[in-house]
Amino acid sequence: MLDLMRRLPPTRTEENVSALLRIAPDYADDLLGSVDQPLQIKTDRATGRDYLVCDYNRDGESYRSPWSNEYDPPLEDGTVPTPKLRKLEIAANEAFDTYRELYYEGGVSSVYLWDLDDGGFAGVVLLKKTMTPATPYEPSGSWDSIHVFEVAERGRQAHYKLTSTIMLQLVARRGTDESAVVEIKRDSKKSEGWKRDGEISLSGSMTRQIKIGQYMIAPRTSQIPEG
Repeated sequence: MLDLMRRLPPTRTEENVSALLRIAPDYADDLLGSVDQPLQIKTDRATGRDYLVCDYNRDGESYRSPWSNEYDPPLEDGTVPTPKLRKLEIAANEAFDTYRELYYEGGVSSVYLWDLDDGGFAGVVLLKKTMTPATPYEPSGSWDSIHVFEVAERGRQAHYKLTSTIMLQLVARRGTDESAVVEIKRDSKKSEGWKRDGEISLSGSMTRQIKIGQYMIAPRTSQIPEG
């Protein structure tokens, strides 16, 4: 099934995944966990803030908000991080929300953390920015990035594993009445005023992985005498 997805147009990933889920619902977890799709935006009912949903904050048919820690639709026994990790998750969401505004000048970000069985923890940083055209002739597109990381302490070292996936979609219009995908169609008819010469649509994804180990440095104690 994954081999089939690689052969289908990347611009219709969501539509193709939805169709495959209807055909083979037993493969839903494997498909949703393996196929990268453009991130979807939901609004936290408790706080009114937007957040991103993906397989990492999904439990059944519900998604957990990083702002209120609640599931939508409500889920009584949904998985949530431990109090210690939840405190770090809140701080990470605030930090990346500031980063997103400064770097992307808009968009939506979300951070989700969870504990690992070996004592470490893992998380995902999600970023999405959509460019919406003001007129039919302006370019449009979207940027979706998914950064999954794992942290494990081994003695005096912390080992990090990061997997980043970037999904980019860009549509540049120079116009005909017909749209074209990865090709330009030119209108042979002459007319006055602005003419749309064609449309170019580019989309795809890229994934990179890195592993690194760093020595942990104990926090320094103050050398200033008290009193």
